[in-house]
Amino acid sequence: MPKAYWIARIDVHDLDSYKANYVAHNGAVFAKYGAKFLVRGGEFKSPEGSSRSRNVVLEFKDYATALACYNSPEYQALVKARAPFSQGDLVIIDGYDGPQPSA
Repeated sequence: MPKAYWIARIDVHDLDSYKANYVAHNGAVFAKYGAKFLVRGGEFKSPEGSSRSRNVVLEFKDYATALACYNSPEYQALVKARAPFSQGDLVIIDGYDGPQPSA
């Protein structure tokens, strides 16, 4: 069964409030669902399309767990808490464990 991912692109309008109301509390929820940060901010270039100021990729053991985390009451409370301080896009997606291109 492939892993699953949250791919988030976020613009934060009030960093201090975002950190205090969202970042400071999301660790417990992510730990409960076994999430692992693969990307959390960092330098980036967007050679095609649009972008936002912050990018995050979280890994989950499977798609059902990724959905359960997002839909949990704990995480939905965090969605409401971060809303006044940020705007973003989130995709929850199955990973791929099929054949890879060969040389």
